[in-house]
Amino acid sequence: MSTARPDRRGSTGYVDPDEPEYPSSDGEPMAESTTQFRWIVTIKEGLEALFADHDDVFVAGDLLWYATKDDVHDVMAPDAMVVFGRPRGDRRSYREWSEDGVVPQVVFEVASHSNTPTEMTEKRLRYDARGVEEYYFYDPESGAFEAWIRRPDGLRPIKGDGWTSPRLDVTFHAPRRKEALTIVRPDGRRFRTFGELSRDEAAARRIAEAERDRAERERHRRRRAERTAVEESERAEWSRLARERAERRAEAESARAEAESARAEAERSSREEADARAEAERCRAEAERRRAELLAAKLRAMGVEPD
Repeated sequence: MSTARPDRRGSTGYVDPDEPEYPSSDGEPMAESTTQFRWIVTIKEGLEALFADHDDVFVAGDLLWYATKDDVHDVMAPDAMVVFGRPRGDRRSYREWSEDGVVPQVVFEVASHSNTPTEMTEKRLRYDARGVEEYYFYDPESGAFEAWIRRPDGLRPIKGDGWTSPRLDVTFHAPRRKEALTIVRPDGRRFRTFGELSRDEAAARRIAEAERDRAERERHRRRRAERTAVEESERAEWSRLARERAERRAEAESARAEAESARAEAERSSREEADARAEAERCRAEAERRRAELLAAKLRAMGVEPD
């Protein structure tokens, strides 16, 4: 990213009405090639995701950084920067005097085909003078990767391959020529390009749709099971009622049979009593006849003719 051109602020970029002398854009494009743009977005969005749960870490890409309130020309526009101790959120530019004087601790620059070694050296020296703690430079076309860390005497180069940032806790795996830089998070996942994130999003969408379909099928299955359970319960209830009705009918039939048996027994007893009475009456009549015959015989023996 090229240095901002404040002298063009009257015709380029947004001008903050509160501080019109500090424009929010230098009128220059964010990137000069698709490769540079892709890497700026990859690094910036990777950092955003890395600190998504930290409200006190501000991450920005291609944002004008003003260091001195009275010097509008003291401005830089890092391709990506991380500021610890400042709240996340949107800004039109980063003005140190409005940020409690906090200097961005980590800065990234992604080279374009038009950047010269002298230009990049001048940028690094300016970041060094401002107090940046970690500076990283990557040229995606050549594969060159450089890392600088602040020592007591300023920013000093270190071996970038396998280096773990003290501030970010990410590890850089420097590429061989024509191979891409790999930035690995503390959890082992690497920073992903926008295309990869898009593919991941599409895959996640497909997974989510499949999960919704599975959940819908499960809901239908549960509903069918509930309906089956209700129907089974209703059938069981009808069976219970039918058994109760059959039991009541059997009890009533048994009661009727017992009553019929008692009635028949009563009729038999009545007949036996009638027979007994008839037999007693016959015996009485027979006895009465015999008594009359005996009496008549006695009267004839006495010479009296009975009536």
